[in-house]
Amino acid sequence: MLNIPNWLSLLRVFLIPVLMVLYFVPHPAAPLAATGVFIFAAITDWLDGYLARRWQQTSAFGAFIDPVADKLIVVVTLLLILFKTPTWFILLPVIVIVFREIMISALREWMAELGARSTVQVSAMGKWKTTFQMIAIGCLIFYKPLFGLPVFEIGVGLLYLAAILTLWSMIRYLKAALPVLVDKA
Repeated sequence: MLNIPNWLSLLRVFLIPVLMVLYFVPHPAAPLAATGVFIFAAITDWLDGYLARRWQQTSAFGAFIDPVADKLIVVVTLLLILFKTPTWFILLPVIVIVFREIMISALREWMAELGARSTVQVSAMGKWKTTFQMIAIGCLIFYKPLFGLPVFEIGVGLLYLAAILTLWSMIRYLKAALPVLVDKA
C-alpha cells in the first residue's frame, strides 16, 4: 500500500542518484546542494516513521522499504565520502558502520523467521547512533570550513562517535538475541 509515509521512504531511494550527481558536480555550490539533499533525506527518514505511527498507516511494505531506504542512502553516501577521501581514518568507521548494518539486518530477518522479531526492535541507542551518523555524514559531504568551523573534522569526530555507538548497539542487539539464537540453534 503506497501511502505518504511509504512515498517518503521511496523518495529517499530516488534521491540517491541526485545526491551522487551533486556530489561530483565541479561547482562551488555543489557541496551545499548535496548536503541539502542529504539533510532533506534524513528528515524524511524521521518524518515517514512519525507519520506512519501518527496516522496509523504502518504497513508490511513500509516496514520493508523504510530500513532499506535508510541503509541505501547511508551506505552509498559513506562510499562517496570514502571515494573523495580515501584514507584509513575514513575507511575504518565506514567499515564498522556498513558491517553493523549488514549484521543487524540479517539478524532481524533471522529473528523474524524464528518469530522473535521483537527481540531486536530499534532502541534509543540505535536512534542516537542514527542521529550522530546523519550529522556526521552531512558534515563530511559539505567538507569545507563554515564560519571558521572545521566542518570536515567535526564530521570525522562525529563519524567515530557514530561508529562507537554502532558497535555498542550491535553488541546490545546480539546480546538480546542470543538466548533465542541459542535456544533455536
